[in-house]
Amino acid sequence: MIRSTLLILALSLASAAGQAVEWGQCGGIGWTGATTCVSGTVCTELNAYYSQCLPGTATTTVSTTPPTTTTSAPTSTASAPAQTGFVKTSGTKFTLNGAPYTLFGENAYWLALGGYSTTDINKALSDIAASGATTVRTWGFNEVTSANGIYFHLWSGKTATVNTGSNGLGMLDTVIAAAKAHGLRLIISLTNNWSDYGGMDVYAAQLLGSGQPHDVFYTNPTIIAAFKTYVQAIVTRYVNEPGILAWELVNEPRCSGSSTTASSTCTVSTITTWVSTMSAFIKSIDSNHLVGLGDEGFFNEPGNSDYMYQGSAGIDFAANLKISTIDFGTFHMYPQGWGETNTVPWGNQWITDHATTMTSTNKPVIMEEFGISNSSTRASTYSTWYQTVISTGLTGDLIWQAGSQLTNGPTANDGFAIYPTDPVYAVMQSHAAALKARG
Repeated sequence: MIRSTLLILALSLASAAGQAVEWGQCGGIGWTGATTCVSGTVCTELNAYYSQCLPGTATTTVSTTPPTTTTSAPTSTASAPAQTGFVKTSGTKFTLNGAPYTLFGENAYWLALGGYSTTDINKALSDIAASGATTVRTWGFNEVTSANGIYFHLWSGKTATVNTGSNGLGMLDTVIAAAKAHGLRLIISLTNNWSDYGGMDVYAAQLLGSGQPHDVFYTNPTIIAAFKTYVQAIVTRYVNEPGILAWELVNEPRCSGSSTTASSTCTVSTITTWVSTMSAFIKSIDSNHLVGLGDEGFFNEPGNSDYMYQGSAGIDFAANLKISTIDFGTFHMYPQGWGETNTVPWGNQWITDHATTMTSTNKPVIMEEFGISNSSTRASTYSTWYQTVISTGLTGDLIWQAGSQLTNGPTANDGFAIYPTDPVYAVMQSHAAALKARG
């Protein structure tokens, strides 16, 4: 799921004395602003592209020259939580440095794309961390054909350019650094099935012309090569970044898109073949990070009367999870939006069915998006679903979506956002504790 929010790029914060404020940027490749911090904070190198004023009194050297690798690990002794090692898998669990890693958290697709100041990004991540979260899922894409606002990938005819500036991947640098400062790791999606923030259909329209079936994205060699070029630029930039938990190929892949239809030849094998190709490509250039698909978890049971189980969308959850270069499974859950009337029991069964596949495949599976828009029953519904996550042994979950009150008002709310004042927030905190206690 995604809802677009158009905001302007905020300016980097600095004090009148020319010092960067707490949580502000103070260095990194290409940085031309303040390189000293206000009293009580220290300029901390979080990666080669981003140094940040974090609470503490330690000293550190700010890097302004290109590294020998695309990114570097944190080097400061400041008081920010350490982010060392990469999250791995062991059977149906995640691990970090040999210990269990509990995956719980929230979606915040808007972090790098909303035009927020560094202070506001830190406020949002602080609210997420206070829920008990360990993990945040966000977007690592924005396809545009006009260089306005924040964008990651600019198309001019058939030529695409990755934007590494302060209104491009510089914003993603900021988010990664801020997440690390709050002890959070990121799952980053690399494109969108839907038209929000560009997505797959921009590739097809720019390279082949308008009016293409949606699924040419999965089969056309020119489009596949172009997507690989973008993926390589993003993945290699952050290949040594421990603050990233995993790459996801796409948000909610299907044979059809927002306004583009599927061809008559698109089947579950179409997307499964593409998943195999793209996940293997990422593994060939990045051995550090996990790779997931980012799908809704539809099953492939032809003849089943339930759309989510019949495979007609082009997704075979079990087949995709068996791909050797897919490290963990994902599924989404919106029973109301999908036309299911028995919301709570249907959701319990959906969770249970994915946990069963998790066990048989012996890989982690997460419910990485879920929600209902009815605020009056949301807390009780989520409590019941969380209990099912615990009882089935499902690896973890990410709520859709995080909400915060920032300088200029609330973050994006599509009717599902959970702010710290929402009763669901306390339910999340209890569930986080239960997941962590389960190990």
